[in-house]
Amino acid sequence: MTKTLTAASLSAALLVFASPLALAQSAPSALVVSTTEALRDKALAGSAAYSLLETLTTEIGPRLAGSDAEHRAAAWGVATFKAVGLANVHTETFAVPGWTRGEERAEIVGASPQRLVVTALGGSVATPPDGIEADAVVFRTYQALLDAKPGALTGKIAVVIQPMPGGRDGAGYGLNYRIRGQGASEAAKRGAVGYLMRSLATNENRAPHTGTMVYMPEFAGGGASGGKIPAAALSVIDAEQIGRLADRGAPLRLKMVLTPTVRVGATAETVVGDVVGSERPDEIVLIGGHLDSWDLGTGAIDDGAGVAITTAAAKLIQDLPRHPRRTIRVVMFGAEEIGKAAQAFASVHAADEPHHVIASECDFGAEPVYAISLPKNAAGSAWGLSFAKIVAPLGIEISAKLPRDGGADLEALKATPVAELAQDGTHYFDLHHSAEDTLDKVKPASLDKAVAAWVSFAYLAADTDVDFRSLAAQPAVK
Repeated sequence: MTKTLTAASLSAALLVFASPLALAQSAPSALVVSTTEALRDKALAGSAAYSLLETLTTEIGPRLAGSDAEHRAAAWGVATFKAVGLANVHTETFAVPGWTRGEERAEIVGASPQRLVVTALGGSVATPPDGIEADAVVFRTYQALLDAKPGALTGKIAVVIQPMPGGRDGAGYGLNYRIRGQGASEAAKRGAVGYLMRSLATNENRAPHTGTMVYMPEFAGGGASGGKIPAAALSVIDAEQIGRLADRGAPLRLKMVLTPTVRVGATAETVVGDVVGSERPDEIVLIGGHLDSWDLGTGAIDDGAGVAITTAAAKLIQDLPRHPRRTIRVVMFGAEEIGKAAQAFASVHAADEPHHVIASECDFGAEPVYAISLPKNAAGSAWGLSFAKIVAPLGIEISAKLPRDGGADLEALKATPVAELAQDGTHYFDLHHSAEDTLDKVKPASLDKAVAAWVSFAYLAADTDVDFRSLAAQPAVK
């Protein structure tokens, strides 16, 4: 069970952490604490987040990486940051594969003919114009596919129907990600000519969920297409239908048609803006979300919400009569969904990284934060204990678990301390990467509660002298 620091245990924690390490850095002043609490309460009373999200998802809509829509979204981001009052607003452009979805359909042919609802996985190659028709080999688990011998799937369509478990923290996605990310290459290695998988989804409906996949170079010689075979996701309902047919033991034959294309010379843009620090502007607290989305829905929860939450938090701080001592940098990352944003951002900001105080990305929907993981020893520091008191009224606990990476777009910032503000993801994967990811799923009050957590985190880190690097360099406090 994860240990947490609740409001009720703060007094005991003060005794436990009353060590030279905890006292090495001063606690936030009473003025800083009261200002943070006021920002928290102002966010709860109504922030700009829903209005920002409504505008982005309505006027721009889906924002596929490298598309014209993503470029329009970047222009919207620049205009939004300037309207909020941020300084140093600019875009950073980088090359991306210009993958675009085309026609996508599949069907069962033979004795039980019926249509299947599928969507191409991002990055998939196309089928021949007339499609692929072949016998299916159905695997109940991904491990069963991995256990198949080379040549076992020659000329076949591999189908993996392993379900994804749900949960508040979304751990099931991490466990099942390789089914989508690597499954087509593993199937090609064994001779398959096509790949279908059950969507990485936790609901029961007929909306398939897309997402990026990669062709693994070590399998380049496999399959009929040099290791690159067409790949798509089945809706949960259709995956279960295939499972029932497979249970009957009769041969199962499928046909699939995918016609994605790749546009040469495509680019994406990351948008950056600053709440400039009043005393130490070269020290940076980094927050943000990703601007791109998949093209099936309108990218409301993934990740229009994260962009709206962090921008709304920045606006509250920007509007203060005195800015915090440190700079708060807000980023709308481009091309996160295809894994291109992290390295692009890290390359541009390599010189800034030694000045990053802490960073965290908001990319897990529009629900409130329920737990926060801080860098090593930070929870027991004077800063961490003050932070725990401030967020306790929001129902947030400070977790004893250390953060993993702070968000996909921060992974390449290896030397930057990170925090994870864990939002309730119980229903996140009902919607994620599907046509159901739309504005109507977002509750304004929940969005404001998330803003309250983010504004508290960003402001308290920016207007104190806490040094997460020096804290982490000390022996762990038990």
